[in-house]
Order: sequence, then structure tokens, then C-alpha cells
Amino acid sequence: MSDRDAWTQWAEKHPNPRAPLRNKYGATAVHVDGLRFDSKREAARYGELKQLEAAGEITDLEVHPAFPLMVPELVTDGPPWVFHTIGQYHADFQYRNVRTGNVIVEDVKSKPTRTEAYKRTKKHVEAQYQITIVEIL
Repeated sequence: MSDRDAWTQWAEKHPNPRAPLRNKYGATAVHVDGLRFDSKREAARYGELKQLEAAGEITDLEVHPAFPLMVPELVTDGPPWVFHTIGQYHADFQYRNVRTGNVIVEDVKSKPTRTEAYKRTKKHVEAQYQITIVEIL
């Protein structure tokens, strides 16, 4: 076997590490207004929200807002509780409804992306921040 054949066999078994990764749910990443969205549905929702913002129905549109996830630890000396950050949850959108004044947090989901881990994290964020995450299906 020549060196070239050996290299070809090795390369077939080891894909290019610089090749773009495929989304495990089959979604196609999209770039709009310099922002990266994980799916076409998320990018389409961004377009809808931009139209609502232009019409004056919503304000303070934020894309991919971060919510630190914190857990309490009971301590024996000092203050009774110390909070530790254990990660972050990134929602898809956050905005204020002009009519009601309520802050809305949205996450664009499909059936496969509503995993058990997502559901637990959603409950954690809703309890910690006293908000409701609206799922756009």
C-alpha cells in the first residue's frame, strides 16, 4: 500500500475537523442583521418581532438574552444562604409588550428540541426569575 492510499484511508475515517458541524436536529443556521440564529424558524420569528417593534407594539427587543442559573447553599457561618452560578440559559428573545407593559421571554421550539433537560432548565429559570417563558412552536 502506498503512502497516498494509506493517507486516503485515514482521511476517510477522520473527517475534517474544520468542516462545519451539522445541527443534531437538522436545523440550518441563518444569519440576519449580523446575528446568528440556530434555525430558519427562529430567524423568521426575529423578522416578525422586528415588524412588531417597527409598528410600535413592542419595545426593548433583545436577541439571545442570558439568564444566569443560580442555586442556594445553606452555610453555617455568615449569611444563611450563599448563591452559586451553575450555568446560563439563553432564551431566543426578550421584549416588552407596549399595551400591557409585561416583559415577554420567548424560545422557538420544535418537538425534538423540547428535551427533558430543556424542560428542567425552563422550570428553573421561571422559578428563579418569576417569569414565564413562552414557547413558539
